[in-house]
Amino acid sequence: MSSFEELVVSVQDCVVSEDHVRDKLRLFCDKLSESSRSAVKRCKERSLEEAALLLRQISQTELCGLEKNHLLLLVRLLVSMQLQTASISTACRKVDQMLQHLSNVDQQLVFREIQQCLHSMIHTDQVLSFEDLQRACMFLEDSTAGRDVWRESCPSLLSKISELFPVVLQHESHRDGPLCYIAIKLCLQTFQLLSTEVSPLVWNKEHRSSPMQTILQALMDIILGQCCNRDTRLLAGTAVAMLINTASESGAGGAAAWSLLHFSDIEPWPLTVGALQIQCVPVGGDGVARLAVSRGLLTCCRPHVLLSSSVDDTDTCLLLKGLFPLVYALCEEKLDCHYFAFEVLTLWLKRVKEHLADIWKTTGVCLLSDNSVLLQKLIDIIWTNAESPVEGVSEFVRSALSLLLDIYETDCVKFCDTKKTLHFTLLQRAIKLPWETKAKYHHLCALLPYLGTDTVLDQYVDLPSHLLKGLSTNHLSPCGSELYKCLIQQLRRELCDKSESHTELDLADEWARRWQSVLHKALTSDVTLLQNNGSTHLLPCTFQVFPSSVNHLLASLDPFTPGHLHAWACIMSSYRATTGGSPWALQGSSALETLQLALGSADDKVRLAALSLLCCSPKTKDTPTTEEMSIMMRFIPQNLNCESAPFRQHFQAGVKRFLARIRDGCLAQVRQRKSKKKEETSCSERTHESLEQGIGFVEWLGQLPYSYLSPGHSYQRKKTVLLMLSAVLETCTDTWSPDRKKGQPPANMGSLIACARQRRKWDFFSRTKQLVLISCLEDSTNEIRELSAGLLLKFFPPSFPDDIATVLLLRTKHLLCSPRVQEAQMGALMMKVLLLKSQNQPENCRLNPDSSGSMVRFLVKQLEEHYLTAKAEMMLAARTKPIHGVVSALQRCLVEAADRVFDTLDCSLITEVLDLLENISLLLLGVLYGDLQSTEAPPSFCDMGNAISSLIAQTSAGDPVDGEECVLLSEDHSLVLTCCWVSLKEIGIFLGSLVEKILSESKPSKRLVEKEDLVRASKIFKNILLKCRHWGAVEGCCIGFTKFCASLLSSSDQELREIPAHMLKEGLQVVQCPRSTSVTRRAAGLPMLILCVVSAEESSKARPLLSHSMQTLLDTAKTPLPDNWDQTLDLPQVCVFVNKETGSRILVRRDHVIFSGLSQVCAVHTLQALVRGSGLGVAVLQFAPAVAILSLTLLSSRCWAMRNAALQLYSSLCSRMLGQRPSSEDSGPTQHAMSPPTFFFHYPALQSFLLGELKEAAQDLEGRPDEAKLHLQPSLYPVLTLLAQLQPGVQDSTETLSDFLPPLLQLSDSSIYSVRVMACKALVAMTPPSEYMNILVKLTAQLPGRQQRCSHNRLHGQLLQIKAILERSLTLTTDRGLSSALTEALSKVDASLWLVTEAQRCPLVRAVYLEVVELLRGYCCETFLSKLSDTLMHDLHVPQTGLQVGLSSFHQRAINFLCADLKLACQIWSGFLAASPDLKLSLVTWVVDGQGLQQTSLRELIQNVLQSNLEEALLCHSVGYRRTFLTALIQVMTGGDSSLRQHHPQSDSLQTSVLPECLDILLGDLEDQHGGPEFLSQALCAASLLLPQCPKMSMVLRWCSILERHRCPDAPEELRMATAEALCAAGVPLMSHNLRKSALMIRLINTGLYLLQDQSQQVRMKTARFTSMVHHARAEDGQGSVYHMQVNQALPFLLDLLLEECVDAPGALEVLLCHLPQHDLSLVLREATENGCSSLYEQDEANVFAEPAVMSALVLPYLLQTADKYSESSALAQSLSTWAEQSAAQVSHCLEVCKELQPAETLTQAWLSLLVDPRFHSTLCVLFTRAAFLLRLLKNSDDLRHLCDPSSLQKQLQDVLHQLRHNGVHFPSALTAALDGELPCERGDTL
Repeated sequence: MSSFEELVVSVQDCVVSEDHVRDKLRLFCDKLSESSRSAVKRCKERSLEEAALLLRQISQTELCGLEKNHLLLLVRLLVSMQLQTASISTACRKVDQMLQHLSNVDQQLVFREIQQCLHSMIHTDQVLSFEDLQRACMFLEDSTAGRDVWRESCPSLLSKISELFPVVLQHESHRDGPLCYIAIKLCLQTFQLLSTEVSPLVWNKEHRSSPMQTILQALMDIILGQCCNRDTRLLAGTAVAMLINTASESGAGGAAAWSLLHFSDIEPWPLTVGALQIQCVPVGGDGVARLAVSRGLLTCCRPHVLLSSSVDDTDTCLLLKGLFPLVYALCEEKLDCHYFAFEVLTLWLKRVKEHLADIWKTTGVCLLSDNSVLLQKLIDIIWTNAESPVEGVSEFVRSALSLLLDIYETDCVKFCDTKKTLHFTLLQRAIKLPWETKAKYHHLCALLPYLGTDTVLDQYVDLPSHLLKGLSTNHLSPCGSELYKCLIQQLRRELCDKSESHTELDLADEWARRWQSVLHKALTSDVTLLQNNGSTHLLPCTFQVFPSSVNHLLASLDPFTPGHLHAWACIMSSYRATTGGSPWALQGSSALETLQLALGSADDKVRLAALSLLCCSPKTKDTPTTEEMSIMMRFIPQNLNCESAPFRQHFQAGVKRFLARIRDGCLAQVRQRKSKKKEETSCSERTHESLEQGIGFVEWLGQLPYSYLSPGHSYQRKKTVLLMLSAVLETCTDTWSPDRKKGQPPANMGSLIACARQRRKWDFFSRTKQLVLISCLEDSTNEIRELSAGLLLKFFPPSFPDDIATVLLLRTKHLLCSPRVQEAQMGALMMKVLLLKSQNQPENCRLNPDSSGSMVRFLVKQLEEHYLTAKAEMMLAARTKPIHGVVSALQRCLVEAADRVFDTLDCSLITEVLDLLENISLLLLGVLYGDLQSTEAPPSFCDMGNAISSLIAQTSAGDPVDGEECVLLSEDHSLVLTCCWVSLKEIGIFLGSLVEKILSESKPSKRLVEKEDLVRASKIFKNILLKCRHWGAVEGCCIGFTKFCASLLSSSDQELREIPAHMLKEGLQVVQCPRSTSVTRRAAGLPMLILCVVSAEESSKARPLLSHSMQTLLDTAKTPLPDNWDQTLDLPQVCVFVNKETGSRILVRRDHVIFSGLSQVCAVHTLQALVRGSGLGVAVLQFAPAVAILSLTLLSSRCWAMRNAALQLYSSLCSRMLGQRPSSEDSGPTQHAMSPPTFFFHYPALQSFLLGELKEAAQDLEGRPDEAKLHLQPSLYPVLTLLAQLQPGVQDSTETLSDFLPPLLQLSDSSIYSVRVMACKALVAMTPPSEYMNILVKLTAQLPGRQQRCSHNRLHGQLLQIKAILERSLTLTTDRGLSSALTEALSKVDASLWLVTEAQRCPLVRAVYLEVVELLRGYCCETFLSKLSDTLMHDLHVPQTGLQVGLSSFHQRAINFLCADLKLACQIWSGFLAASPDLKLSLVTWVVDGQGLQQTSLRELIQNVLQSNLEEALLCHSVGYRRTFLTALIQVMTGGDSSLRQHHPQSDSLQTSVLPECLDILLGDLEDQHGGPEFLSQALCAASLLLPQCPKMSMVLRWCSILERHRCPDAPEELRMATAEALCAAGVPLMSHNLRKSALMIRLINTGLYLLQDQSQQVRMKTARFTSMVHHARAEDGQGSVYHMQVNQALPFLLDLLLEECVDAPGALEVLLCHLPQHDLSLVLREATENGCSSLYEQDEANVFAEPAVMSALVLPYLLQTADKYSESSALAQSLSTWAEQSAAQVSHCLEVCKELQPAETLTQAWLSLLVDPRFHSTLCVLFTRAAFLLRLLKNSDDLRHLCDPSSLQKQLQDVLHQLRHNGVHFPSALTAALDGELPCERGDTL
């Protein structure tokens, strides 16, 4: 058969008489060729769709008119295309549709061609290949004609398959690989689609087929374990079941199915399927065989097979008696395939439900009666596994419960059981589950339809509150929201069933009665997670079910109440997105006002919710209104520098939705205009205006990003604008993205682009914009570089202009030679971009990128050159030709950029690369070894340091540094070390990725690498992992090594698969055989080597390497230590190296310790690596019991290193077994989501072991009370920790865990405090809720009387357990009444009042007793509480004679207890002055903890007391007390919010005498910097709160000076934050004073402006709050809550305030100008063109968030307004004139320098260096801002025109601006508008 290309040429050469048919055929062939060439699936499919469309346009009549040979060529071309796409099912179907179109013309022709193709596969002596099988499957499944051919050739096909299976099963690589899988798939499809042809060959003895016998035998051998691939075995089970399904008689099929179920895992057994009989020989009993058989039967078999009876018992059916025991046993076993077992259980229930009527006919009784064994087994297995840690099992369990309840309901209806006891029983069981249990909500969802909402809500009163708790926790929010959705859906159904006359408003009223308060609480909660989940999950389903509920929700909101604005935006947004209703119609004009408030809020969540409201619409053609576009044009610039990554993502998504609405709306208008043109009607003015607005908005947004992508802007702004640019290009261009399934541009997008281009807009890909993105390739952050490169490659023209490509290549070469890792990475990325983009390089260039192979060869030559340099002089190479940059570039070009590596590489080049990588790795390791290269042991960190120091000394012709001394890490040392470890890391990543790519594309006919090459590569990995200690190198190398191993293990070549297995064997031998080596605590890279190999195994297989590794490591770790163990050798010496440049310290080992027990320790650390490895996932859980027992046992080792390793292993294992702890914003539960019954169900081996450990520990505590019992059991505390982390409150139905309770209760007597604490937590977790009260009564009954002797340890432990049980039981009950058990316990606690008196001498006991009483306070009588309070008051005022451990803790607890009573609190605080120092500290600590702020009278009293004692506290010598006192004072004066000063009457004495002295002390400490930053920040806040009470100008000026000192970026963050808080506390009241108001206001405004640009987001937000308070104070009413504005709105507000209040005051102009930092442009230009880096690391700016360019654009409008007021104030005119005279010459000089730049028409290296310089753009922005200001002054004042001519200055400015803009320098719109002589943009829009 001719090749595809030849057929295409032949078809195109056909002579067709009709021109349009010939043209369509030519286009048709072009599309097929395009599909053939494309390597991307979506591109292939797209081209085939277009080809099919073209072919359908040729009518059958026209096709019939073609010559016979022409039609034949067309058919052959499509058949050839179908063979090419055999692996892509969707593409094959598209080709088949085209063939069917031709079949309508000549069906026999198509049939014959396909028959000829298929016969060439089966009528040959060769065994079927993988490609043959793939094509056979394709023709069966996706080809109509192919299926007909196979139907005729079925016996031949089966014969060919039977010849294949013996060959496949002979070789492990074949039976475990894809060949075996696809062979079984072909069998399955044949049995399914050709069942009529297969049936007689199986069931008719006369036609019995020998090939079928062979096939069945092979399938059963695979099922029973000859194949290790689990997926293959499961598919084989399905194939055998499908074969049974071909039976025409029900009896025969049933008999075969029963025969299939009678197998054994141990002995051979016969199988009869119709006329076929085989012998089945099991290989192993792993359960997969039973799983495959049961899954296959349930999936495929027809009802008559599933309902067939056994020969021995005709009353049974296969489904119940045959399959259920098998399925139940699979679910009970702890298999690695638990997921599939529960999938089978769900399938079984589905089949039972489908055939329930037939089962009734067979049995004649109710299937699931309440006392049936079947029902009990099903409930037990479902309930036990509802919280399974295996991914996916809980979802199947949920489905199983729903099916079970459905079957039960049908059963009850059939047999008239109205009680339906099961529903109520399960409801009570679900209610008793803790709210933290995920399964609780799933169970309730399943029960709800059968019980109704009223029953569920009446029985489960706490459901709403528990729902809110669940929505506050990550892992519970989906199931909680699903339950809510089910509840309201069921509620609507019930309401509609009751009455059909209900209106939507009536239904919403019913909803509001139950749920309005719940949603209101969720949406206005302080818990962010609850807010988000409420708006994301609850609101949409609410509006879907009850649309009119929106009115109820909005009615309860006030936008100025905290939390309500966010709720309002979420409600409106969700309502609009869900219902499509207009949100603006709900509240009229106030809706837009509220929207503006939300869009300017300081809270990111509020702004995002408002943005969503603005952008969302269920119809994408809903064009935004003019007002919406105007709002967006103000909102987008103000939110470009947000620090939150989630905000940026949601911001981009919202803008994309908005743009999609504009695009689709404009497209509709373009289509409308075209149709109206055809009808000769004019387009309406409104449509034209809407189209212009849409195009204009996109043009504006497309230009905006380029103004903010220069190096001088912050990372946040650049990242955001790149996302905005990406949104524009993805939405408003016609670029098709093959990697995306959705979001492709509309088919008619070109018409809209043409419309925009006619208006000279949407020029998205101009040269100047390309230059901006190219400059971003050298950004300091990887994200900006990758985003920019992605945009250049995806959207911009496919090739660079010649000048850009040439300069970029030179720049790339320079960067690849940089020692800085970051710059080398820039060069690597730029090389990738050049490879993919450059098409026309100049001939004289060294590199011609037309060929990717030439670029790769160039890089290989560069790598060789760098290697030779390093070999000759390492120091020179590290500085001028480091290796890592070129290796990274090779990785980018070969792995990421090359579509097919075979087009780029050949065998010789691969060999050269491997040689280089091997030599380089050995060279670099040799550098780190130094003089130790002859030794086998890898060097320690100290040895590596000494080796590098020696190398440096030799290079500088000096003496080597003594390795025994502490040395400083010099710049040279850092250069060499960085070059070594980064290069080794890059080599590992590159080598692994390269091998992965080569093997994934290799074919048997063409291989680039042989086994020898891969063995060499494995040695490179082994050397790096085992001989380099640097964790960065090891970690990076592991990435590549895992890919390397995965590629080899998935290979069909057995020899290649043995390479990683051999490496694993060697690694385990290293673990088992200790050598004289120094190994770090975690055994360096050895555990990572083993982890990488076992992680690379396919998860669908049995993982033999993992099993072998785990067993070997467990055996090694269990090996006893020798008797001569010397544990002193576990403490090696340590040396500290200090880096000269950074001052950082590095801890390194200095010795070579010979560990005689090294193998055991290393084995334990390796086990830890395997347990923690994310690549293994839950695969290690099958070994969890053995590993847990080992680690707990090794905790008793006499070797410190072993104990340390075992503890780390145990900790990692617990995290793996229990899963991730659920996160909640309320500090979250300390437990995990797995309950004790569930935990021990999955790990039953641990139950007896852990219980034994507890019993042993408890037995050690038995004996007489006066006996010494300090017997340490190292495993006890870890065991208790594990039990304590289990989820409490789950009832143990089997009561098998009750044995844990006695030893846990006994452990209250432990002499170790932490054991007693953890034992009480474990007791709560292990105690079922029904036993809480019994244990509480038992524990309280054991409380001793005053005269009884008792152990303090036991008493303390018992009280801890009482407290823990009480806390848990009281949280579970909502009934505040006293039960009999609680009454009894309370009486015992009352009788033990002596435990809090001085008679009990242990303060810890007294404190815990007091905590118990606090829990029971609501139940205690007044007499008891009065006695207790008197006792505590007396104790607090008794002088303490000595130091007593725990006494301060008890006093703190006593104060907490007493101060909970208002009367007692006032009494204690009234005696504060006479209190002891310790009591004073306890009292102020109580305030700091947030107590005492709820009641106004008490807060006022505390404030007066603290202020009265302030001076005494400030004079105290204890810094801790002073700091705590000030914190308490701030807390009580602000109510917990330092920005909200509480106004309370102050004592006269304080105002007149104490306050000035206190202020003087505080300000003096601040001025003299007495104390650390924390104390000074508290002092500043306290002084600021007190200052308005004593506003003396001297004090105020001192305070202002302090603020100005601490606002600078170099000040500690605590002090900058305190400065912002000081503005909030005192700024507003001081600015309202008349005394020197303007001067003070100017200084405070300037401080605010500096802090609003601070690097810390918290500082900026706090300063924005100050601005909000100023705005609120200046409002007309000044009442109500303060509206907190966004930072970017606060800046223009302060500038507005400056101009309004102080424009003509001295210093106002200086404030504006001081935010325009000046740089010498000439110096900037000179330094930018200098090449080379001065050091390995760059010094960051003090404030990386500051953006001079943005600030220049922001300040410019205010400067211009100031210039316009020149004639209004003589003082202002004088200031302006002075500035103009001082600055005119400098501005003119700088403009001349700019003019001299005159960039060439082509790009040069010098100009590119300027574009990437961070100071160049900022300097220009500041210069043009000052020039625009000067220009406006010159125009406004004739007196200043002698300085410069305004017209010539403006012309000069415009010329320079135009030239710069043309060469890639973009400026903000405010600047360009001012320089072009236009009005500046609205103030604040430039942010």
